[in-house]
Amino acid sequence: MRSFLGAAGAAVVLAFCATAPAVADDPGSDGFTIKDPRITESSGLAASRIHPGIYWTHNDSSDGAYLYAIDGRTGKTVATLTLTGVGAPRDVEAISIGPDNNLYVGDIGDNLGGKWSHVWIYKLPEPKELRDQTVRATQFTVQYADGPRNAEALMVHPKTGRVYIAEKNEDGGGLYEGPQNLSASGTNVFRRVSGIDLWVTDGAFSPDGKHLALRGYFGGISYAWKDGKPEREGQLNVPVQPQGESVTYTADGKTLLYGSEGRGSSVQPVQVGDGSGGDSKSPSGSGGSGDGPIDTGLSASAVGLVVAVIAVFGIGRLLRRPKK
Repeated sequence: MRSFLGAAGAAVVLAFCATAPAVADDPGSDGFTIKDPRITESSGLAASRIHPGIYWTHNDSSDGAYLYAIDGRTGKTVATLTLTGVGAPRDVEAISIGPDNNLYVGDIGDNLGGKWSHVWIYKLPEPKELRDQTVRATQFTVQYADGPRNAEALMVHPKTGRVYIAEKNEDGGGLYEGPQNLSASGTNVFRRVSGIDLWVTDGAFSPDGKHLALRGYFGGISYAWKDGKPEREGQLNVPVQPQGESVTYTADGKTLLYGSEGRGSSVQPVQVGDGSGGDSKSPSGSGGSGDGPIDTGLSASAVGLVVAVIAVFGIGRLLRRPKK
């Protein structure tokens, strides 16, 4: 996703940006700034399970088949992976780590509004040694049972290994479930399992698999994961960012880290509270049915700022009721 707010909007947002403090139990859980000048559109974020304090990211769109390992203590790149075994990436938007310690990369964006007949997922083992290297990946072809979708969020459940994709739609979208085992030789059909009342830009499962966090540009929602489906828990206290694109739990599950696109972008922490899997609680509302009005996930302190941004940039559709 290219620049959303633009330079003027970014200046307004940064002037008022604030986030709740995190407890720095896990390396990187107090946040960091990405130092690598090559990373200008960090669109996905995933906490390593075998390298404490390391976070995997990538650029948006067709930058190339590269992944970057960022040290959460310094913000510096400690390894660059070049993927082989895949075609030219089209619109890479998300990254997640499965229980098999494989990295799953979602080449799932479709800025044409859902016109691609198929998208791709790339799977590769997370390297045991952090150094620049070439890694062969497996490419999976993905289609949606109800037609093409635009998406920026891919999540692998940390217990079952099942892959999920959350649709990106201004009017709310759907959560899609892949087959239990992805096939490299055929087409993998993802089927809608729930509605999501949010304009989703990324998502992440908690390390214990009991919660799903989905974020958008201006807010987010925490869901309890019940029998393979989300049940709404409450709002996430998402920090206002120039272009909020990514989210991940720290490896210990105590903090949610929120990232933004842009050169020298900051990854901001918010502590997870009370074992809920989310960083703030609110009434459960309409749940995950997708039948209620779209939820911005905003805290009260951010409402005034977002209203001002909406007034300036004319983002009227953000608050529109989801289509039936």
